[in-house]
Amino acid sequence: MLKEFTCIICPNGCEIEAEIADGKILSLEGAACPKGEAYVRQELTDPQRNIATSVLVRGGVLPLASVRLTSPVPKARIFDVMEEIRKITVDAPVKAGTVLVKGVLGYDSDVIVTKSVEKR
Repeated sequence: MLKEFTCIICPNGCEIEAEIADGKILSLEGAACPKGEAYVRQELTDPQRNIATSVLVRGGVLPLASVRLTSPVPKARIFDVMEEIRKITVDAPVKAGTVLVKGVLGYDSDVIVTKSVEKR
């Protein structure tokens, strides 16, 4: 079976075609670098994604603070992780680098603040 992938690892966005049989890659075309091949292999065995979003800030000069995960989580759990993040509201001031959730959903990935928000 022929499957098409768009690599999301670097800005090149390579369009990669992989011939797959019994879960194994028979051939791979279109990857401009080794990262593309690694991406396709991971997509086939254990797709992972990172999340960047925001949380509510009470009493801040901005209403939201941007947050992200420190490492990817299984693609199938993105909506579960987002549900946990939506529960978060922080009080200003909040500093970039602050860990809001350690080991979200038991994964080795923390939710951290990426933009400081000062108190109003």
